[in-house]
Amino acid sequence: MRSSVTPSGRGEPGGPVRIRRATARDARRLTRLVRSSRAYEGPYAPMVAGYRVGPDYIETHAVHVAVQEATQRVLGFYALVLDPPELDLLFVADDAQGTGTGRLLIGHLRQEAAARGLPGVRVVSHPPAEGFYLRVGARRTGTVRATPPAVMWDRPELLLPVA
Repeated sequence: MRSSVTPSGRGEPGGPVRIRRATARDARRLTRLVRSSRAYEGPYAPMVAGYRVGPDYIETHAVHVAVQEATQRVLGFYALVLDPPELDLLFVADDAQGTGTGRLLIGHLRQEAAARGLPGVRVVSHPPAEGFYLRVGARRTGTVRATPPAVMWDRPELLLPVA
């Protein structure tokens, strides 16, 4: 799926939201979205402190962005690794959380995965985000143990069914 236009959730100003394939020109905005996420404050901060979403990453993986049509503001994005199928990144701007943007991105991800014949997508979740994934239909399959010094905490492992 190249792009889709979806009505915004909960009266989000800026009108419809379009999901499109990310381009190299989006790299800085996506990096800024990751590094500024309040979900990674406190003990989680080191995980994203030097994180970079580069043009090479965008070209290698199926990265899609949710953009407000009227303002061209990036509200969120996801990155799907195809082999093996895994959701590598999913971020929604702090002030866009609760507007339905995350659900729109998950819906798009499912369409992309289905178009590629994938039955499901693995998700290794940021611990505070597990509830979101469960609400959009993922099921818990296990725990990925911490791997210090890169990741200092255990993370929930889930499977997001596509069909």
